[in-house]
Amino acid sequence: MQSFATIRARAEDRKGGAGALEDLLAAHPGHGPGSDAAIATLGDDRILSEFSRKVFQAGFNWSVVDKKWPGFETAFHGFDPARCAMMSDEDLDRHLSDTEIIRNAAKILSIRDNAVFFTDLAKEHGSAAKFLADWPGDDLVGLWDVLKKRGSRLGGLTGQLALRWIGKDSFVLGGDVVEALRRAGVVDGPTGSKRAQAAIQAAFNDWKAESGESYTRMSRILAYSV
Repeated sequence: MQSFATIRARAEDRKGGAGALEDLLAAHPGHGPGSDAAIATLGDDRILSEFSRKVFQAGFNWSVVDKKWPGFETAFHGFDPARCAMMSDEDLDRHLSDTEIIRNAAKILSIRDNAVFFTDLAKEHGSAAKFLADWPGDDLVGLWDVLKKRGSRLGGLTGQLALRWIGKDSFVLGGDVVEALRRAGVVDGPTGSKRAQAAIQAAFNDWKAESGESYTRMSRILAYSV
């Protein structure tokens, strides 16, 4: 497996030097890493809202979803988990005729399902936000597994991106990151299996120990290296 210093050097070379790479990394400071303490203070309505936004953005134009999002906030009661969890089938049917939102039946249903998921987490851990904040970074793939199994449509990149957007220090297995992992000798095939994800987590943990970098920055540096 390649050292992180080697990967960083390749990213610097591709992007025009160390300073240019740092400029790119600083270009989106609002998308992590934040602090777990800050995440824990978020209301679960904000957690449900951001995870739902990522569900609707999956396979769709992100800017269109962003423009529609105020309509979603109104339609779904500010994403209050308790209220959304209690939506009836008739309520869901009414949303399918609401022109202020994106009328995708399966994704609309996921809002109710994920509201139930997050209210369950709140009962178990005090709040869904606290659960996500407390999950250790050296087992992010374990958190992905929870999101996939207990949530609705939160597997794969959707859950990974939602975690990134709420400020969780995390890596995201986008196409460039996966290619960088292959070049580094971490994986040689698909990344969806538990074995592959365990290898990826171990690599990021080793690189973190080597470099002192956050998972978020390492993920982005890997993407810039290809």
